[in-house]
Amino acid sequence: MPDPTRPEPFPHPPPPAAATPLRVIVADDNPVVRAGLTALLSGRADITVAAEAADGRAAWEAAQRHRPDVVLLDVRMPGVDGLAALPYLVQIAPVVMLTYSRESEIVQEVLRRGAGGYLVHGEFTADQLVTAVRDVKEGRAHFTHTAAGALLAQLREDRPTTPPSGPLPEAPNDATAHDPTPVPPNGLAISAETLSQLQSDVGQSSSEWTGRRPAAVDRSRYQLSAREVEIMDLIASGMTNHQIAAACFISEKTVKNHINRIFAKLHSTSRAEAAAKWLGTAPGSAQGRR
Repeated sequence: MPDPTRPEPFPHPPPPAAATPLRVIVADDNPVVRAGLTALLSGRADITVAAEAADGRAAWEAAQRHRPDVVLLDVRMPGVDGLAALPYLVQIAPVVMLTYSRESEIVQEVLRRGAGGYLVHGEFTADQLVTAVRDVKEGRAHFTHTAAGALLAQLREDRPTTPPSGPLPEAPNDATAHDPTPVPPNGLAISAETLSQLQSDVGQSSSEWTGRRPAAVDRSRYQLSAREVEIMDLIASGMTNHQIAAACFISEKTVKNHINRIFAKLHSTSRAEAAAKWLGTAPGSAQGRR
């Protein structure tokens, strides 16, 4: 029989400590969006929502108090908006912009201010959002295709427009002599890995109907108002009337009234038909391209 007074030669290792859940702050002025994101993220074993915030100042105060691992931040909020709060929040934790805003200027500006990702509602799944939260915590950037397209467009604008002349140069002896990483004048450096990911995202999305407006489509002939353009963009992204109402802070009845006028101007009888014309994918829409 073993001697109980003698220690075991190989004691059992202690059980592994449970991984600490990622702490996330959700900042969005729309309470429906906040509640949905909180419910989605809280359902994951490795993620917990530490706090919610309705504007940039509340997000910053919550971040000071809870010291989160990641902040999900809307762009447009009353009071202190996401753009203004972003430079302060990134000093505390990585920030992912999670917004309906598709403007390329905003995408570029939030990246200049330190955002680690840019996700547009309607362009990602729940699992992709969770993956983005986990990856951004580890320093891996995430963009949905609208943001990726805007960034690629900026990088291409910053390339030299004069084509090279003369023969192709020989490979340099020093592998660091030519840095392939494009650096825009604003100082935003994009790694080759990130650029490759952006190009892959944009290439894949170009063959799918995802709501991104092709730049070559001329929509001036439809004569939509600014509000109608905004709503038509949201329709094309696949949003329901309820989601559009929440995004635009109007009633569903008002959304329906706008849609009726939009359909009349686009000579369409369904959302799918209107979206196809708006995106330039409808048969015979070539005359609408520049």
